[in-house]
Amino acid sequence: MSATPRPHDLVWLNHASALEDIAEPWVAQHWRAALPVVVRRDVDDQARVPVGVRGMKREQRAAGWVQARNIVRSVTPEMLVDREVLLHSPFVSQPPVQGAIALTLHRWPWGWGVTGSTGYALATEIPVLHAASDLDLLIRAPQPLDREALLEWQTRVAQLPCRADTQVETPYGAFALNEWLRDGRALLKTSRGARLTATPWHREE
Repeated sequence: MSATPRPHDLVWLNHASALEDIAEPWVAQHWRAALPVVVRRDVDDQARVPVGVRGMKREQRAAGWVQARNIVRSVTPEMLVDREVLLHSPFVSQPPVQGAIALTLHRWPWGWGVTGSTGYALATEIPVLHAASDLDLLIRAPQPLDREALLEWQTRVAQLPCRADTQVETPYGAFALNEWLRDGRALLKTSRGARLTATPWHREE
């Protein structure tokens, strides 16, 4: 893989042994290389890619690391909101997928995608979705975004047939859109921890 994986990308590994520094015993029983892991936000001194492993139970989440050379495939959140992908998903009748389809009907001035359990289900066709599942959304924002456009997005999201939350990804981390619109500041999650900021598009000095 030549492109640098970003948080929330789903990546597949060339072998189960490529997954490093995993302590949770359930991973060896339930995870295999045919299943993706999700890129998370962290950093180490070996330039490895931080990843998380998802189990079949909600509480089964494990953090680990992989070498970039062992990644053989990557699916981004943006790839999962291709209309054809959504319409041909075996989960097309589920509320979160219906919600994502509804958002594709509008041309937004930014890249966006689906993460969380909905993204995992769309990428793998593994039935981790149910009628009460949330829809986790991601907006890519390398530059500051227009507040009115974000308010329109939030209005449409509030009308979806499921609970939905949006994270906005800046060059320095990600923040919750509802918190930003409500308070004018938000908790920015970075690779080195979280910080409360009113300027999520600026590097902290």
